[in-house]
Amino acid sequence: MTLSWQARELTVGDLADRSGVPTSALRFYERQGLIRSRRTSGNQRRFSRDALRRVAFIRVAQRVGIPLSRVKEVLDLLPEERTPNREDWARVSAWWRDDLTDRIEHLQRLRDDLTECIGCGCLSIDRCALANPCDTLGDDGPGARRLLRS
Repeated sequence: MTLSWQARELTVGDLADRSGVPTSALRFYERQGLIRSRRTSGNQRRFSRDALRRVAFIRVAQRVGIPLSRVKEVLDLLPEERTPNREDWARVSAWWRDDLTDRIEHLQRLRDDLTECIGCGCLSIDRCALANPCDTLGDDGPGARRLLRS
């Protein structure tokens, strides 16, 4: 027996209950183009069942720190009404793994630079890796360059 198209759709409340995501977040995801719904004649949202997998995909990505703009880029690569599958996730997670590795390395450099900065007490502004990387302010000439920029 096949389900009618109405039986295969979820209300925003159904989607919230099944996914564990508040309705306000689902509406936000929809505004951001991460999930899609159709409107009934009474202007109520109806989501196809693939929205459940997409919401799970979004939540996992958020949990590991992937910005929603990057999540949207990936979901936009999938055909409409297509549920992300294991192969999709493997491909995306490999790409995101490289992105996360780069971000972790960047954060570690910031942490290390911050430690040096706190240790110097900001007495060496010409060498401060955070306030003046590579002494770029020195290239502008003498004086209070930061105050002169407005």
